Amino acid sequence: MESGAGKHWTEEEVKALLSVWSEKNIRKQLHGTLRNKGIFIYIAKRLQELGVCRDWKQCRAKYKNLKYEYRTVKYAHNSGDVTKTMKFFHDLDAILRYEPVTQLAAEENGRCSATERQLNTSPTTDSTQ
Repeated sequence: MESGAGKHWTEEEVKALLSVWSEKNIRKQLHGTLRNKGIFIYIAKRLQELGVCRDWKQCRAKYKNLKYEYRTVKYAHNSGDVTKTMKFFHDLDAILRYEPVTQLAAEENGRCSATERQLNTSPTTDSTQ
């Protein structure tokens, strides 16, 4: 399966990316890492083993696009708009649900925002941190 830079990702390719992304060690490395080229080179190699020929830049771009689309849909749902959907929302929700927010938004009177309160009530995936 050959894919060029401008080619759309097939459903099978996205599923393969999500399966690699869902691995605990990959999620940990991606979270909070700004210089992540090495991680995406590794992800591209793993995808190649699964028959998906994408380079690290394509993997990073797809990762960022999926994450952005997920957050857009999640925000719409939290705002009461359940009409906005995306194909892999539930898969992404399982991957991103426990990802901590790096910058917490505080209200003017010093209380935590709703997002922070929701995170504080969610169970953590790794109790050894």
